[in-house]
Amino acid sequence: MKKLRELYEGDRPREKLLCRGPASLRDHELMAVLLGRGVQGKDVLQLSRELVELMRDGIDELDIAKLSAVRGVGEAKAAQILAALELSRRFLIRRNVAIRGAEDVWNLLGEYRQKQREYLLVLTLDGASHLIEKRVVSVGILNRSLVHPREVFADAITDRAAGIIVAHNHPSGQCFPSADDRRVTQRLAEAGRLLGIELLDHVILTRDGWYSFSEEGEI
Repeated sequence: MKKLRELYEGDRPREKLLCRGPASLRDHELMAVLLGRGVQGKDVLQLSRELVELMRDGIDELDIAKLSAVRGVGEAKAAQILAALELSRRFLIRRNVAIRGAEDVWNLLGEYRQKQREYLLVLTLDGASHLIEKRVVSVGILNRSLVHPREVFADAITDRAAGIIVAHNHPSGQCFPSADDRRVTQRLAEAGRLLGIELLDHVILTRDGWYSFSEEGEI
């Protein structure tokens, strides 16, 4: 296997990208461009191959600790990789993704189903129920006193959204809503009516299923 410095200049990842475009690069070559350099005893191509293999095991569970466990990847490079993945994810989910029901929400937010803390997310939608953006609003126990409509609807106003869907996970695995879940839902529905941005659903996510306030007739 040739080292990076031994490659013909036109076959080096960065030069190859500049000459032929990013689509011409293999997965590990794209990673090499992102990293820029390797470390002593491991060139950037070797390091990139290891990282791509790690990603093939599933990118949803990648975090700073797992990436940093690869020799040659410190916190700075790990953060760089995670930022690139998140940026790609955000743009890819905007490609004509239609949200027709709670099952679509459950599929879209798969990375949050098994989180050990509660994540409150807001999906902003256009008038045709196409996804505009997906955002985490808060992390922690869902409580009416901690979830203010201002935080939930601020970005929806900026997005000029026609409606929103709120979702949060239950680490316990229980789908059934709590009293606070119902109070939060009622408060957000009332705020949405005042703002002219409809609360279309509130979906509780677990590993094995979901609870939809809309499907259960509670919105």
